Amino acid sequence: MRDRTFLRLWTGTTASGLATWALPFILGLAVLDRSLSAVSLGIVLAARTVGFLIAVPLGGVLADRHSRRGVVLWSGLLAAAATPVIAWGLGESLTLTAIAAALVGAGQGACRPAFQALTAEVVDPGRRQQANAAMTLAVRVSTLLGPGLTALLATVLDIPALLWGTAALWLLAALLPPPGTADHAPSERASLAAEFAEGLREARRHPWFVAGLGALTAVIATGYSATGVALPLISRDRYGSEVVLAAALTAYTAGALVGALIIARWRPRSQGWAALAGLGCYGLAPLSLIADVHPAVVIAAYVVTGIGIELFNVPWFTATQREVDPRLLARVSSVDFLFSYGLAPAGLALIAPAINAFGLTAVLAGCAVVCFAAPGLAALVPSSRRFAR
Repeated sequence: MRDRTFLRLWTGTTASGLATWALPFILGLAVLDRSLSAVSLGIVLAARTVGFLIAVPLGGVLADRHSRRGVVLWSGLLAAAATPVIAWGLGESLTLTAIAAALVGAGQGACRPAFQALTAEVVDPGRRQQANAAMTLAVRVSTLLGPGLTALLATVLDIPALLWGTAALWLLAALLPPPGTADHAPSERASLAAEFAEGLREARRHPWFVAGLGALTAVIATGYSATGVALPLISRDRYGSEVVLAAALTAYTAGALVGALIIARWRPRSQGWAALAGLGCYGLAPLSLIADVHPAVVIAAYVVTGIGIELFNVPWFTATQREVDPRLLARVSSVDFLFSYGLAPAGLALIAPAINAFGLTAVLAGCAVVCFAAPGLAALVPSSRRFAR
């Protein structure tokens, strides 16, 4: 953090993370003050997700074809320009609001792989794990403190003013990051689809990456969905209030903070196995919801889950930056985000019908089995032991 170049990158990344987190929370406040209906909120958030999914592979290709710093700049400016349009459209035009949200999602999606590749250019290999830990630490602190701060600001500012604040964050994300140190532009340009396919081939060249991404996607699609859908229902129906929901989510974030602090210094000999074991801890979240246990058990399970997810995330990002051809790093990172986070909405959409069809206990047990088994199967791939070919 004493390195001014990294500090600029860290600040820009943190600003983009804050802006990304803040939008759905502020739109939720808009539902409370009746500027937006619940159905309209779902449409607007779905539009943002569509924009993200379209822009992630495109951003990966452009970040490898052009300057990574340039892609961060233009994607941040796009999100900054589109956010005030959401404020103008609230209560006036759902179509305008949804289009603006899709553009914000596109800016968010395009900057993610560019930030990953830019980190590899700015930070030397020996310090990348600490750098990735510092970035995820900032995201978790924002998640922990953000709701309270936003709610406090909402007492003195209206919804449009809060949205203008997120536009300012996107402006910081666009302007603050430093220039990169390399030019990976190919001598002969292929089509966007062909260049993205080249990134897919590079990803398949690393068996540990394919196995780990499959495990991560399975865990997010099941464990994350259990948290998003089943935990609120259980908190209300079994424990009689939303206290367990709030406490479990806070415990998860607190655990992630602890995990980021641990992995900033810890260098296990079998790094990949340790990371996959951390990912497998996510199975404790749905497992803790099956039986009628004391709330402290649920909260403790979410603390361990949070620790585990960061013990996976930081080595995963660091290994990708180390092992992947630098010329293709942004494209491979876009594959990562596209599959792991892109399929999360599918899990959220399917878990409620599955609960209705098979029952809550069966679905939670199935989610726990997947969360434990998927990382275990990924660990069987020989190169997964150290996340290296």
